[in-house]
Amino acid sequence: MFEDFSGEMLGLFGQSLWETLVMVGLSGLAGALIGVPAGVALRLTDRGGVLQNPIANRVIGGIVNAVRSTPFIILLVAIIPFTRLIVGSSIGTAAAIVPLTIAAAPFVARLVETALREVDVGLIEAAQAMGATTAQIVFKVLLPEALPGIVAGLTITLVTLTGYSAMAGAIGGGGLGDLGIRYGYQRFLPDVMLAVVVVLIVFVQVVQSLGDWIVRRLSHR
Repeated sequence: MFEDFSGEMLGLFGQSLWETLVMVGLSGLAGALIGVPAGVALRLTDRGGVLQNPIANRVIGGIVNAVRSTPFIILLVAIIPFTRLIVGSSIGTAAAIVPLTIAAAPFVARLVETALREVDVGLIEAAQAMGATTAQIVFKVLLPEALPGIVAGLTITLVTLTGYSAMAGAIGGGGLGDLGIRYGYQRFLPDVMLAVVVVLIVFVQVVQSLGDWIVRRLSHR
């Protein structure tokens, strides 16, 4: 049966791969736009931070932890009303980007916070001694020094989102996960399921390898 529809299947694989790229790429970008500032805020307001503020740190950290501790499949279903409000539908690629972004943002925030913690405190103190403003410390000391770690964290996020995007296929989110469920599982075509798994493995390997290469280049500047 698979051989009889090989042309159709190749077309479906191409479309599903593109949908996965869109979901992972856009949600990763949106998650970074939210998560990086949140991670910076967590570091700045932490004990010993430039803008030490325990209350603000606990509030931001509490929100981040609450979202991170929610299993993605539950988050996916729980925010369906919000997803409909944003994109007008709860199924499809556009709809899947909303929960993927919400799942990615706190993940990025914690990874960015961890990367910023690795920055030598002496550099921050030296910048403060020279009269640097908070913005200058963030953009000229913290972020440049932590950039390899931040890129490594974003790479991990994209790999994680690839798995989440496949999970989103369970509720019609599109992409390779949806293809594997509809054809590989529901239509009993194990060849399709195997092909989906292989494509996802290759996709993750490419993302991880590219991220590792960028980190090495940044580390040897």
